This record gives sequence, structure tokens and C-alpha cells, in this order.
Amino acid sequence: MVRSVPPDRFDAVIRAATRVFLDQGYRRTQMADVARALGVAKGTLYLYVEGKEALFEQVMLHADRSAAIPLPGRLPVATPKSGATLRTVRGRLERETTLPALAAALGRRRAPADLRGELEAILREIYRLLASHRIGIKLIDRCAADYPELASLWFGEGRGGVLVALERYLMARIASGQLPPVEDVAVSARLVLETAVFWAVHRHFDPAPQAVSEEIAEAAVVQFLVRALLGG
Repeated sequence: MVRSVPPDRFDAVIRAATRVFLDQGYRRTQMADVARALGVAKGTLYLYVEGKEALFEQVMLHADRSAAIPLPGRLPVATPKSGATLRTVRGRLERETTLPALAAALGRRRAPADLRGELEAILREIYRLLASHRIGIKLIDRCAADYPELASLWFGEGRGGVLVALERYLMARIASGQLPPVEDVAVSARLVLETAVFWAVHRHFDPAPQAVSEEIAEAAVVQFLVRALLGG
């Protein structure tokens, strides 16, 4: 007899699995751990996914989704073919990691009329992009040692792409005399990005986080970085 599948259970499975992968990493996480976190028998999970690989791919596909995760058209979700999870993550990177304010600044031939405003817009959109992908970024960070191909994709094409663009922007504004020179542009770009990453992403997973709202954290980070880059 075919067992019925509650339509909202898939959402619960993926969210429970997300918590376990964040806590334990990819290698240490077992299906039994996810079942325990969800409060169901281990066999129940196999109604939804064929195994841990399929579960992890679904977690990466739906990370940071606020709306309910819909039930797939076919269950259980099949084990992904070799390289499929990387393609899933790359697709998300291509679709969702755009920085229009930074791109516009890089394409601007003339000096901006309002450099402070330009800087604020760029830093704010970087912060918000990181914050909106907080769980996915932390998952990759947590599973990097167990899933080096995925880590390489993020650190190379994801974070790496933002760093390259930010370096180009700083170099252009320094060369035009609008920003004061720095000791090392690459280090400065990394300092900017990592400051935003900590406050937008990692502080939410700190065992003793500082009690501050997202709005205040974003405003403080943007204000601090703008003043640092302007030299004021």
C-alpha cells in the first residue's frame, strides 16, 4: 500500500536537515540525525529523498527560502548525478548574486556627483546580498572541508567575484583621486567584504551574539566602512 505524504512535511524535512547540516557539517550528518531532529522514524525520510546526497542538494537549493518549500512533483527526490549539486549552486549564484550599484559604478566613465552616496549604495547592496543568503553561505562555510568542490565554487566564483569587482572599484576611485590611497587595495577590499560578512552572516551563528537589530547592524557597518574609505 502506498503511504500518503503530508504536503507540508517536505518543508519540515528540508528545514530540519538544514539545521543539522549547519550544526554537524556534511560528512558527520547522517539520515538518522535528521530524522531525530524532525521527530520521525528514519524510514520516513526515504519517502522524500533517496539519501543524504539528495537531501543536501535540496537543502542547498532552498537555503534562505522564507516561503514554504513546495512538494516536488516526484518523490522520493532522486540522488543527484555527479556534479548536479554544483550546477544547482552555480545556477543560484548566477541568478541571485548580482550587484547592480557596483556594476553601474564600474561602468561609469565620469566621476560621480555624490561619491559618498555611491559608496553607501554599493556597501548597502553588498550587505543585503550577504544577509539574504546567510544560511546558504554558512552552509558552504560549515561544509567546506567535507565538500571542497562546493567551497571552491563559492570562494572562487561567488565571494571571489565580489572581491574582484570591489578591488576594481577601489582602484578606479583611488586612481582618479576621489578616494585616498591605501596600503594594499586587495587587502582593503577583503577587509570591507569580511566586515560585512561577519555582521550580515556569521554573527547570527555566534554562540554569544551581540543583541542588535539587523537595521542597526547594517547602518553601523555601512557608516563605518564609508568613513574608513573616505579617510574621514
